[in-house]
Amino acid sequence: MRQSSRTAGISLAIALACLALYALQHDLAQLPRTALVQGGSSLALAAALSIGNYALRTVRWRSYLTLLGYHLPFRFAALTYVAGFAYTVSPGKVGEMARARYYARLHVPLSDVAAAFLIERLMDVIAMIVLAALLVTLPVFAPYRGAAFAAALLAAAVLAALAGLPWSAIAARLEASPHRSASRWSAWLRRALSAAAASLSAARALLDPAVLAFGLVMALLAWGLEGLGLEVISRAFPAAHLSLGAALGIYGVAVLVGGLSLIPGGLGSTEAVMTALLAAHGFPLAQALSATLLCRLATLWLAVGLGWAAVLGLRPRAMPAVAPWR
Repeated sequence: MRQSSRTAGISLAIALACLALYALQHDLAQLPRTALVQGGSSLALAAALSIGNYALRTVRWRSYLTLLGYHLPFRFAALTYVAGFAYTVSPGKVGEMARARYYARLHVPLSDVAAAFLIERLMDVIAMIVLAALLVTLPVFAPYRGAAFAAALLAAAVLAALAGLPWSAIAARLEASPHRSASRWSAWLRRALSAAAASLSAARALLDPAVLAFGLVMALLAWGLEGLGLEVISRAFPAAHLSLGAALGIYGVAVLVGGLSLIPGGLGSTEAVMTALLAAHGFPLAQALSATLLCRLATLWLAVGLGWAAVLGLRPRAMPAVAPWR
């Protein structure tokens, strides 16, 4: 069973790597060389802002684990967090949960890693809604109001369910031994639901208002840096002017719609929305597409590249000697 799981994990990693390489090649093929030359310095600055995004989110991730009782060295927390980016081209970025395998070696339960991941994703969605709201009064936002409203409802429903349902009792009930006549699939489903309930129960430890406020502020700062990166890139194309507020709103809407589409990494959908919104702000379509692709290079593809570098840095023989204490 363990060998089968390992084989499935390796196969999934190879599939996601191939998808990422194909999508990156597709983006580069659409990006004119003149745009790379024209926006080279802006791209470098936007990439630096993205690294600031990763640093802030790493601090938040480590803080969540600390609140759950696991005190880890910053270097190890950073490497394992960034390693998850290698699998970000997955529906809803759930592939980033692959970082849990590094914590399993330290006997950190999957339920606790999943709890931190869930609250992190929830705060990111709320932050994107806030950024998207910067465009709410503009006509260009009209086609995306439904998506923003759906995301807000989803976030509110998840928060209500986390706070209101007795997840510990649900997990305990599901963990009870199944009836002897239960099929193998029924037993597997019961175990999966029990693990999910345990994760939701663990997530309640992160629902303190102060913790939620901290997570949201960090999300706004982190994703705001990438929105600023879009504004920086837009300066390389002076045919139109993009204010910082508009850049933050466009970035928020594009990432939000891309995430809700459940397309791996928001590939295609994020680019389409960002390009359309830039064009609506006065950029010629070709320049809007170039700015979008440069932005994706400085955000998504930079993250994926750093993620695979971290995966290589965390090979079993290179794993740092750490021991979490609680």
